[in-house]
Amino acid sequence: MSKNYVQIDPKDNIIVAITPLEKGTVATIQGIDITLKEDIKQKHKFALNDFAMGDEIFMYGVLIGKAIEPIQAGCAITIENVKHASAEFQDSKEKFTWSAPDISNFKGKTFNGYHRKDGKVGTGNYWLVIPLTFCENRNVDVLEGALSEKLGYETKKDFAVDTDALINQYKAGASKDAILNTPIITTKEEMTKNRTFPNVDGIKFLKHDGGCGGIRQDSETLCKLLAGYITNPNVAGATIFSLGCQNAQIEMLQNALDAIDPNLDKPVHYLEQQKSESERKLIEEAVKHTFLGLIEANKITRQPAPLSKLVLGLECGGSDGFSGISANPALGYASDLLVALGGSPVLSEFPELNGVEQEIINRCETEEDSKKFYDLMRAYSAAAVAVGSGFENNPSPGNIKDGLITDAMKSAGAAKKGGTSPVTQVLDYTEQVTKPGLNLLCTPGNDVESTTGLVGSGCNIVVFTTGLGTPTGNPVAPVLKMSSNTHLYERMNDIIDINAGTVISGEDTIESMGEKILDHIIKVASGEVASKAVLHGNNDFIPWKRGVSL
Repeated sequence: MSKNYVQIDPKDNIIVAITPLEKGTVATIQGIDITLKEDIKQKHKFALNDFAMGDEIFMYGVLIGKAIEPIQAGCAITIENVKHASAEFQDSKEKFTWSAPDISNFKGKTFNGYHRKDGKVGTGNYWLVIPLTFCENRNVDVLEGALSEKLGYETKKDFAVDTDALINQYKAGASKDAILNTPIITTKEEMTKNRTFPNVDGIKFLKHDGGCGGIRQDSETLCKLLAGYITNPNVAGATIFSLGCQNAQIEMLQNALDAIDPNLDKPVHYLEQQKSESERKLIEEAVKHTFLGLIEANKITRQPAPLSKLVLGLECGGSDGFSGISANPALGYASDLLVALGGSPVLSEFPELNGVEQEIINRCETEEDSKKFYDLMRAYSAAAVAVGSGFENNPSPGNIKDGLITDAMKSAGAAKKGGTSPVTQVLDYTEQVTKPGLNLLCTPGNDVESTTGLVGSGCNIVVFTTGLGTPTGNPVAPVLKMSSNTHLYERMNDIIDINAGTVISGEDTIESMGEKILDHIIKVASGEVASKAVLHGNNDFIPWKRGVSL
């Protein structure tokens, strides 16, 4: 893909500028010469033919908009001359066949993970501290202050200052020179090496603003999400703080846990403040029980596991005009490889499937799932319209600036993350991944809400494609950021793990990049390489309250 422009699908009547194109440039597409009538920015599009008002515009082979004024061939496609439009869809399936990719390079490969008694395998080993209501966030903070740095889990800074060493020197009557020569800085690497529990990757504190107020369904959904985090294979156990009077009762969380795993044997310790003798006693009990839980969690070590145990979240955010032609389809190929290996990729962000619904419905293996997807999409769209919005309002200012001018255009590119394999299961928010193969999970397009939902439904690792850059991470699952372009990778290398810009430059094909992605996933899943989000302590956690979030 190293030339200056590309027609992605033979049906497309707009062309993507791979590099900035000057007015007067002659582009040849399908044997037709097009003279550009204006400058075309990199990642933006120009018309392949003349459009009259109302004419349909196609990209990725699907309808992405309609002309709202006449557009001449060679002119730029912009928000001033095009409006969002998407194809209609129905709940009945059309015939679908799939050719699995060649998996010979991965056959027999394993990753080193944490094996749980329920048969799942984690890519990490974490202990959770969870408040059932925002009223308990302060107590969560106190517990974090008591445990994280002391046990070697400080992730919010690159080094720690040991003031105690100076205090001890002073009390011992040390000289000024002795105090000045006392080492007091501990690097993050040293803190990690000195962890009390080397087989525990961290203690994660899932603070939130829910659990009380709002509607009862919000608290029920929150408890189901939290239950998904506790049962996630990356989690060894949890400490739960309850105030006592909130909507999200302990029993509600226990019922949600039973619904996922009636035989759950992970340690979960519950503390209710309104039944406690005092706040001090509450914190004392929480510290001691968490410490005992960490002792048990530390007994688990990484062991080889088949790649079929990977549950891969497919996410994107801060997308640009290259996302749909480099990072997303390359991740889609990695998804197809994982499906062929018996694994479970999970595609989310339902507002970003607008315009490709019929293709998704056709790929569903069962009529039940095609109907479920149809109903979820219709309900989501209707809810957005009911509050005066709609899927067409999904693209952000950053998306538009970098060439994604309609939601259908953005969605058609975003859907490429799901590859080409059949859909084995359609899940509503908080429902758990139970089948191998490509799963669909209803989440918002909001990056953190969606990633939070993916991990809550069982993903043990996430790949997050981006064209503009984002520091997003997750408390429980490693989130690998992948750039759609090399410029972003070089400029934000501190937060980007993988560069798919080599597809744009022609150094890689979609297939070779997809294999590189899966190779990197295996290394991170095995604990050989840490994701940048983990290194920086990006522990983003935002539950979705099921309101309209695009």
